[in-house]
Amino acid sequence: MSHASYELKAEARERVGKGSSRELRRNGLIPAVIYGDKQAPISIALSTNEVTKRIHAGGFMTTVATIDLNGQKISVLPKDYQLDPVRDFTMHVDFLRVSADSRVTVEVPVHFINEEKSAIKLGGVLNVVRHHVELACPANDIPEFLTVDLSGLQVGDSIHISNVKLPKGAEPTITDRDFTIASIVAPAAGVEEAAGDATEASE
Repeated sequence: MSHASYELKAEARERVGKGSSRELRRNGLIPAVIYGDKQAPISIALSTNEVTKRIHAGGFMTTVATIDLNGQKISVLPKDYQLDPVRDFTMHVDFLRVSADSRVTVEVPVHFINEEKSAIKLGGVLNVVRHHVELACPANDIPEFLTVDLSGLQVGDSIHISNVKLPKGAEPTITDRDFTIASIVAPAAGVEEAAGDATEASE
């Protein structure tokens, strides 16, 4: 399951534009927009500290939150946020309005377990092709991460999406091929050393 849901208090933004956004940021607020679900977009302002804390806690883009807008509770999923490239503070957030039966597209991180039970223990190297997998899934049941079990895998073995157990109702957005998540390869240095040892032995 995804991270526990949380609530953010918001206030409506009457004015939009760069000047208004700069004024909000000076007052410790972040401009944001709620859109989707066939309703008109709503411009809001949120506490910079609260949003930044949620982003740094992890799982921000895969956790459904509640926006409290003057007592109106709106379920949302963060879809994008912009950071200042120099000072690394949050500048803007886009939220997608979701309902109980909404399906959403999210990037879910991949976690690897049991490396010690694979050829990695003997010097193999885990070559990660995808650190995230894009899934379509119910908004109220977004997985926090996907787990890939490496037990028993040897050098040369690959893990494909078909080898990963997906949560009920979740499916990859790439459907035309059984794409690779990772593979176990021989370390380049190890291969070179082994070749050197063999040459020395034959001399």
